Amino acid sequence: MTMPVPSTRVASRGWYRGDCHVHSAQSHAADQTPAQLTAEARALGLDFITVTEHNTAAAHGRWAAAAGNDLLVILGQEVTTRTGHWVALGLARGQEVEWRYGVRDDVLDRHLAPVREAGGLCVAAHPHAPYPTGVLMYPFDAFDLVEVWNGLWRSDRPWNADNEAALAEWGRGLAAGVHRGRWQPAIGSSDAHLAGQLGRPHTVVLADELSTVAVLAGLRAGRSWLADSAAVELSFEVVAGDRSAGIGDRVHALGEPVVARLDVLGVPSGLVGFHTEQGVAHQQPLPAHGSETVEWRFSGADTGFVRVQVRYSDGSMAAITNPALVSP
Repeated sequence: MTMPVPSTRVASRGWYRGDCHVHSAQSHAADQTPAQLTAEARALGLDFITVTEHNTAAAHGRWAAAAGNDLLVILGQEVTTRTGHWVALGLARGQEVEWRYGVRDDVLDRHLAPVREAGGLCVAAHPHAPYPTGVLMYPFDAFDLVEVWNGLWRSDRPWNADNEAALAEWGRGLAAGVHRGRWQPAIGSSDAHLAGQLGRPHTVVLADELSTVAVLAGLRAGRSWLADSAAVELSFEVVAGDRSAGIGDRVHALGEPVVARLDVLGVPSGLVGFHTEQGVAHQQPLPAHGSETVEWRFSGADTGFVRVQVRYSDGSMAAITNPALVSP
């Protein structure tokens, strides 16, 4: 089996920025070549992109020349079923996923399985997209990840009511999922079809190296956060005594108070919100220069997780983290 296009960048553990939902001219309504897209990705400071053409792997072979030691290209596909779209990440070259079915056919699991068997991930895509077949009718828990932030056809800032609805639906299901021990991490993607759309938004993932296997492992574990652009930076952890956990990890609170700590940069006059299983638990405005350390103290018995949303002054989204988990 031919493996996805590799990167030869020196392996190192770190946070890598990438766009997990990208179309070239091989897709309907898209107009860029692989060379144009990878040049744009490099200019934006992205470390990886995933090519996700509609219902075909025919363009997979065209990406090898455009990738390089400074940019990882992960192979995938957008699967446009009759009752919603989903994205396969980490396909083998030439591997195609069937798309001609709907929710009433009850065959979704049959087509998710080969993606997972190849080491890939299955993503619920733009679940509230307002066009025919765009609204996802499959449950989130059928998938490995949920695209809560999709930038397609947005203007200056890629956030609107469709994304707000997807985020709210994902957030409502998070508490039960964490309690059961299986939850679907969130990602954000541009769904770029045209020049200028790439990377708005994108996902920042903690990976052991810049490789397909390592990036997918970080996404699968929820060690990731979503950014409006590369101008937004953050780090987030929860601390209990001498123990701490970052995004996607778990801290054990042994009766002492827990501190959630966020460092954020690039969101002038924005608003930070700490979210738990009880909803918005704490909010704090950011200064005009947009750089701040924000802390919130709570009891480990009160919630099983904390996550963060950061909004611009106009209410549009700047960043979303996956949860840091808390065990009493």
